[in-house]
Amino acid sequence: MAKECAICGKGPQVGNNVSHSHIKTKRRFLPNLQRVRHQFPTGQVKSINVCTRCLRSGAVVKPVATKSA
Repeated sequence: MAKECAICGKGPQVGNNVSHSHIKTKRRFLPNLQRVRHQFPTGQVKSINVCTRCLRSGAVVKPVATKSA
């Protein structure tokens, strides 16, 4: 799974763990990605990895379930 948002492209960032004695070791900050079903403007529905910021802002259009009689 690619650790990148399909909408905004947000990906991992790097930084340091800083210990009490101020020793620095490398670490990664990963985005909070959720796998959701997204309906594209063409009507196609696909599962994509989206960060929670895009979900909250409404950048993802969730498909509406139609009732079959």
